[in-house]
Amino acid sequence: MALALNILIIVLALVTLYFLLKGGPKGAPAPACKPVGGSYTPLPQGEPVHHWTDEGRFQLEVLGESRYSDTIRSLAGEHGEAAANAHYKALLLADDNNPYEDKAVAVFLNSEMVGYLAPKDAAAFRTMLARQEITGQLTSTDAVIRGGQLYDGKRLAYAVWLDVNLS
Repeated sequence: MALALNILIIVLALVTLYFLLKGGPKGAPAPACKPVGGSYTPLPQGEPVHHWTDEGRFQLEVLGESRYSDTIRSLAGEHGEAAANAHYKALLLADDNNPYEDKAVAVFLNSEMVGYLAPKDAAAFRTMLARQEITGQLTSTDAVIRGGQLYDGKRLAYAVWLDVNLS
């Protein structure tokens, strides 16, 4: 009798352990911390409170352009086989609501999202905003779309560069 009871306890313990390791009961799903069924795009509102310039050096590259490649290609305009050199006013938005990156800075050209600053660059940019006492406010700078020339019959990638000095 005691042996049967011990075996029953061991079996119940193993079943319980298996159940716990496989994820437990399937109840309501946990709240999502990232958007479901679509992408997240912030919306800049209002007028820029400051215009940044690095005297036309355009050394700060925007990241994540592959996701926005159709938009950037359209903004680059017609440029034949040569590289694009399309100039725009960029809007820079410190995106505190971004579900993927907590200190993101979004970049817009012609009211279209074209990417984000790299995390390291976004942190430096937010430090500049704090120094100017304009934290969280929309700012602007000049931007240029370069690249997209033909090479061996294929169009190369485009890049967006900003005229902001993060030093």
